[in-house]
Amino acid sequence: MNAPPEPPLPAHLRPLAVDIPRHWTPEQALAVFDMISELRDAIWIVYGCHVQDALRRQRTNPGLGTIGDPIGEAEF
Repeated sequence: MNAPPEPPLPAHLRPLAVDIPRHWTPEQALAVFDMISELRDAIWIVYGCHVQDALRRQRTNPGLGTIGDPIGEAEF
């Protein structure tokens, strides 16, 4: 028998698709790149240990902890 289809995830749990404009100047692209780097550093300062734990769990249990997988989501 076929299993019933799973209901769609709520909007706040769905992965985001990011469209990158193809008309940015190199300076605009660098500004966005720098902002993302700063955001990554700030997240690491606050959540670094949690991120390491989540990555470790993902690597030991492939399939768990993927984006949109409420079972594997880390609780910060």
